[in-house]
Parts: sequence; structure tokens; C-alpha cells
Amino acid sequence: MIDFRSLAGPAGVALVGRALMALLFILAGIAKVTDPTPVLNQMREFSVPTALFLPVVALEIGGGIALLLGLRVRDVAGALGIFCILAAFIFHHDLADKVERSIFFKDLAIAGGLLALAVRAALARPV
Repeated sequence: MIDFRSLAGPAGVALVGRALMALLFILAGIAKVTDPTPVLNQMREFSVPTALFLPVVALEIGGGIALLLGLRVRDVAGALGIFCILAAFIFHHDLADKVERSIFFKDLAIAGGLLALAVRAALARPV
């Protein structure tokens, strides 16, 4: 049984925050593996090499798991943050479309949180 009182402190809140962010990437990666056709079509539509499909899936699933487990948080959060910025500008840059505009800014917001997490992890690491 989980002792939810242990989640009340800073370490617990950090774990929950990382888990929430990690879930987004793990589920997205699994969805891509389960049904790759829509993503591959979108990559072709935006002239993104489909050879990047497997590295993207590896980043999402592997990075999500690493983030969840607190492994190499600085590196993983930084990489996922950059990935979100690239996704926003490559796939969701049609700001005249309300849905695309919403996804664009959500991607940037997620990137901001991840980059802040990366900096925090870097500052917490002894030099």
C-alpha cells in the first residue's frame, strides 16, 4: 500500500510532477508503436525524415521512463524539452488554427517545465 503522506514533502511532489510529465511521453511513444501510420504520414506531410520515427519513439518511451525513475533528469528533461520545442515549431505552427495554436503553446509550456526541471537538476548536482 502506498503511504500518500510520504508524497507530501518536496521529494514526493517532485516524484509526482516527474511522473505526470513522464506519462505524457511514455503513452505517446506507445501510441506511436501501436499505430505508426498517422505519425509517419504527418512526418511525410511536414517533410520530416521518417528515419527519425524510431529515435523519436526511443526518446519518448526511454526518456519518459528515465524521467519517471529520476535517472539523468538534467539530460532527459533537457532533451524532451528541446523535442517539445521542435514539435511545436515543425508540426503546430499554424497559429491561425485554434487547435494548432493551443497545441503549439501547450508544447511550449511543457518544454518550459522540462527545461526548468533540467536546470533544477543541474543545480542540485554537486560539481
